[in-house]
Amino acid sequence: MDEFTFKIEEHIAVISEGKGGWKTELNRVSWGDRPAKYDLRPWSADHQKMGKGITFTAEELNSLKSKLNEIEIAQ
Repeated sequence: MDEFTFKIEEHIAVISEGKGGWKTELNRVSWGDRPAKYDLRPWSADHQKMGKGITFTAEELNSLKSKLNEIEIAQ
C-alpha cells in the first residue's frame, strides 16, 4: 500500500478554532506530491491529523469567492 503524503505549501488563514487545539484552516496543500490545491479542513495543533475537508483549484475558489460576494449572509 502506498504511503499517504501531504505537504502544506502555504498557510492562508485560520477560519475557526475548536476544542483541543484543532483549527479549521485554509491552506494550499500538495497531496501525494501533486500540485498544491486550496484546502479547507480542520487540523490538529501539530498538523499531523486532519478532519474531513474540501479542496479547490484556483478557478473553483475564485468562483466560490465570486458567489459568496453576491450573497447577503444572515447573522
